[in-house]
Amino acid sequence: MVISTLEQSSLEQSEVEFVKCHCCGLMEECTLEYISRVRERYQGRWICGLCAEAVKDESFRLQRYVSIDEALKRHEKFCEQSSSPPTNPTEDLIVAMKQLLRRTLDSPRREGLGCGPFLRSKSCFPSFSETKE
Repeated sequence: MVISTLEQSSLEQSEVEFVKCHCCGLMEECTLEYISRVRERYQGRWICGLCAEAVKDESFRLQRYVSIDEALKRHEKFCEQSSSPPTNPTEDLIVAMKQLLRRTLDSPRREGLGCGPFLRSKSCFPSFSETKE
């Protein structure tokens, strides 16, 4: 059986693998293509999206130019110096997102901002009782 290069390419893209973040230890399920792109960008290390944003922020935060490698080293040092690594980083991330969502939904709304409840000021259809005489 011969597999065309297009079929082989789509087959490789659909293959997923669990990979652990070099900085925080978060386990994610990603395609092999995505893993290789991230490793290429970060000198062979795989880092999760949250740490990638932190590295990007670190590289722009300083007034002078900082390479991605130096920003990655600074972020790694920060991760090492911060509290001990969580026992279950994936579960901790889910719990943190759940708390953030609850706080957001429970917070009082300021008038004029965001979407309030939908109120109808008038009917969408003209009243049938109003007829021309």
